[in-house]
Amino acid sequence: MSKNILITGGSSSGKSRWAVTNFSACDYVLYLRVAKAVDADTLKRIEYGNRQNMVEWDIVTDVTDEPAEKIGDHKFVIFDSLYAYTKSCIAEMCPDISMLDEDKSKAIERRVIEDVEKMRDKIEELDGSMIIITLETGFSVTPSDPSQAALRRILGIINQRIANTSNEVYFSASGIQFKIK
Repeated sequence: MSKNILITGGSSSGKSRWAVTNFSACDYVLYLRVAKAVDADTLKRIEYGNRQNMVEWDIVTDVTDEPAEKIGDHKFVIFDSLYAYTKSCIAEMCPDISMLDEDKSKAIERRVIEDVEKMRDKIEELDGSMIIITLETGFSVTPSDPSQAALRRILGIINQRIANTSNEVYFSASGIQFKIK
């Protein structure tokens, strides 16, 4: 049975650690990273799990468009992170944040959500599971920087949509994960 999981929480709250550990005994996992590199701690955890469980994972970095195309035939996927992907889409679709209006905001939201839905469709075809990592936006005041405020608002809307359509949702705080859906 295909499963889509969202894990949210603050920065350095244990989200990536939990995702990697969740799939540590699975073979042929695809770790999709929006950033140009995997952070050292996460990479060590992946390499350790691979050695301990005699499995091999594939890591693809710098994923800034069409993430579903990168899945191939991987049944287990970690998408790290929805925050970084949304930030990348904003930069691409509206490089001048002063030009961001409601229509552009909605277009960015649609693109990110459609890309997530394409990944989920691919995973469902393969009868696999996917974990999406994102940052929680609801615990702080609105930033004074316009680009950060726009990112927070857009990501908040996307997070809600993805959470509502996920099979399971976890919240990570201080390295402890709580199942909230």
